[in-house]
Amino acid sequence: MTGGHETLALTLVSAFIALTLAITLWAGRRRRGSVEEFYAGGRLFSPMENGFAIAGDYMSAASFLGVTGLIALFGYDGLLYSVGFLVAWLLVLFLVAELVRNCGRFTLADVVAARMRERPVRIAVGAASVTVSVLYLVAQMVGAGSLVALLLGGAGPQARTWMVIGVGALMVVYVAFGGMRATTWIQVVKAVLLLGGAVALTVLVVIRFHGDLGALLTTAAERSGHGRAFLAPGLKYGGDWTARLDFLSLGLALVLGTAGLPHILSRFYTVPTARAARRSVGWSIGLIGGFYLMTVVLGFGAAAVVGSDAVRASNPAGNTAVPLLAVDLGGGAGSTGGTVLFAVVAAVAFATILAVVAGITLASSASVAHDLYASLRRPRGTVRDAQRREVAVARLAAVAVGAVAIALALLAQDLNIAFLVGLAFAVAASANVPALLYALFWRRFTTRGAVWSVYGGLVPALTLVVLSPVVSGGPESLFPHLDFAVFPLSNPGAVSIPLGFLMGWLGTLLSPEAADPARHAETEVRALTGAGAV
Repeated sequence: MTGGHETLALTLVSAFIALTLAITLWAGRRRRGSVEEFYAGGRLFSPMENGFAIAGDYMSAASFLGVTGLIALFGYDGLLYSVGFLVAWLLVLFLVAELVRNCGRFTLADVVAARMRERPVRIAVGAASVTVSVLYLVAQMVGAGSLVALLLGGAGPQARTWMVIGVGALMVVYVAFGGMRATTWIQVVKAVLLLGGAVALTVLVVIRFHGDLGALLTTAAERSGHGRAFLAPGLKYGGDWTARLDFLSLGLALVLGTAGLPHILSRFYTVPTARAARRSVGWSIGLIGGFYLMTVVLGFGAAAVVGSDAVRASNPAGNTAVPLLAVDLGGGAGSTGGTVLFAVVAAVAFATILAVVAGITLASSASVAHDLYASLRRPRGTVRDAQRREVAVARLAAVAVGAVAIALALLAQDLNIAFLVGLAFAVAASANVPALLYALFWRRFTTRGAVWSVYGGLVPALTLVVLSPVVSGGPESLFPHLDFAVFPLSNPGAVSIPLGFLMGWLGTLLSPEAADPARHAETEVRALTGAGAV
């Protein structure tokens, strides 16, 4: 990239950082210090505001950079991510949005533990939620490293390392000082910027091909190096049974995983009622649906305009496809238009990363403080004192989670970020979704069933990832010079998700205690009517 690219992009990025820090300062001054304010922003957001914030949380760097990169490299097979991310919202809308808002207070564990013995359930669900959040954070920080490498003209590992550390430091500041109120408004601003940038690029791609989408696809196939196979299934997930099973595994993880993402579920608590939560999801589906349709155009546009080989040469995982497309659409490297458009896209991508990591960090710190710390501590002092200690623990947890995510991101810098998010979705679908659905809909579900369900999905999912080609055994692995991969699939969902449901069922059958029908009836009435909801 030229010096003009760097200067303008860094100026826009700095402007966004200044804006978000101002929002954080404003929110920090308005905060009353209560757990409800820190975790849920006082439940004062409207459905539209929360819908934009949910969309901002969900439309991550994995979508803007990773999904478009996969489409640019693998064509039709890359579409699975766009389809899976979007279809998942139907499950959230029809099955969990209102029920989670009615049954819970701040975290997923509130819902699962509503009719169980709280301590073991909160510890299990809290541990799973933190694990999912850290995996998701790693993906966003890898995106930050890829972006700075392109922004600074192929910067070396040291610059990428400092970028990852800088993003981690900023997210801790947002969460520790602003809480949910600041995080929500940062998400709203980011959603508007991201949608605006995606619309502008999509329009430019369509104009480049004179509105002929057929010509766009044909040119993309020609410049991909794969010909017509680029537009047919099988380029990435075709061939032998392992690749096809990996395709199924990824699809299951994407469709089911959204309902188990802690930072998404926590957004339902920021509105006053369950009806408002459902309307929030309606807003978010409209925004997210439009965005993922545009990622399809941008992915094929990058293949057609830039070329798959050029995308791969810039970043083997494809994470820089959209910035490269912006340079070409603006007039090419060195042109004023290319410089401006690249700078805008880089700033939007960086804003996306900052906003999403803030939301995820807040959700994970809430799980640590509200579920793990609150379950293990001994009650002392007044309720207000306990709340202040819990908020203080949440702030410290944000620092600890950020440090772990930074360390893991530095290891995973060469992996595609959409692929990394697919792993986070697989863990969420394996550990959180079975326990959540059983708790909401199965009358006989018990405490042992809940604990077994969470650990029965979490432990196999993590174990299979460690033993998969993601970690060792191949040139694109985390440790390419080692080979202890005995599990053939890159995504564990096809095995770990059924195990989560199976262990929840088995634990319930083998439980020494029967489910309390009165507590189930109370939870069911609360879930369906909102009576007694916080």
